[in-house]
Parts: sequence; structure tokens; C-alpha cells
Amino acid sequence: MQNNFHIAHREETAVLDACAADGTAFVPFFPLGGGRTDLTDDHLVKVADRHGATVSQIALAWLLALSPVALAIPGTGSLAHLEENMAARAITLTPDDLADLTRE
Repeated sequence: MQNNFHIAHREETAVLDACAADGTAFVPFFPLGGGRTDLTDDHLVKVADRHGATVSQIALAWLLALSPVALAIPGTGSLAHLEENMAARAITLTPDDLADLTRE
């Protein structure tokens, strides 16, 4: 399943949950907002600061923490950006982090 889904656009959470229940992969397109979404939410910045990470890394780590069927595939145009994105997989979000990220 592929839907527009990222930390600032969560309307498809029920679809993600259904995919998880069925064991179906969920591939969010524009996992970082596609350049059209501002990801500088205060809660996101707070968690990024706590981990010494970028906002994009936390947004990717959040996607990966949501469900084992979520497959984040962000686009990139440079090796440095690819390395930054790949580093997100090493971030373990705490329950406090996840609570901060779900606040409106």
C-alpha cells in the first residue's frame, strides 16, 4: 500500500493500522513532506534537539517506530543527504519522544 503519509500528514493512520493487521507493507510517499510541508513543528524540533539529530531524521525515525510494516523511502539528491537519512534508522525514540510527537 502506498499513501501520502508523514509526521505532519497523518490522515492515513487507519490504513497503516489495517496494513499492519494484514501484514501488508505500507510505503508512505513524501515521507518528509515532499518539500511542500513545513516540518519545523516545535515538538519535532524538541525531540530532534534531544537526540542531536535533524528534524528530518526524527520524522523518519517516527515513521519507522509506528509500525514494522512502514517502509520509509525518502528521495535524495546527494550522498550526504542519503547518509543523513540512513542515520535515522539508528535513532530509538523513547515513549516520551513519541508522546511529544503526537501532541498537536
